[in-house]
Amino acid sequence: MSNPETHSTFKKLRNSYRLVVMNDDTYEEVVTFRLTRLSVYIGLSTVFVVLVGLTIALIAFSPIKYYIPGYGTRESRTALQVLKIRTDSLEQAIHYKEQYLEGVKKVLSGNTPSQLDTVPVALPKNDPSND
Repeated sequence: MSNPETHSTFKKLRNSYRLVVMNDDTYEEVVTFRLTRLSVYIGLSTVFVVLVGLTIALIAFSPIKYYIPGYGTRESRTALQVLKIRTDSLEQAIHYKEQYLEGVKKVLSGNTPSQLDTVPVALPKNDPSND
């Protein structure tokens, strides 16, 4: 069977009410509306959806969208990527130059480790008997 609370809730939504707008000086009825809670709920929901839709359309189809953080034109995004690549390559070049200068400073100050840069080659000894 149906729940009595559910039945009473639907009944409350369908109860009819009258909204009267009256002139305060003459007490004449200017406008009369017959409303239910359901019609008020549907009306307010429709107005909300329409306003949200209009706001989204205004932002999407006008230049206002360029003021949204993170949104930009395709050209600006491409230029940003090119600048990021250039910045990365410049940082790498600076790092290599710093390493080179540190090596030169070590050599000039004499603080180089006793390490040879070449691999020793084992040369055969000259035997006088082979000549």
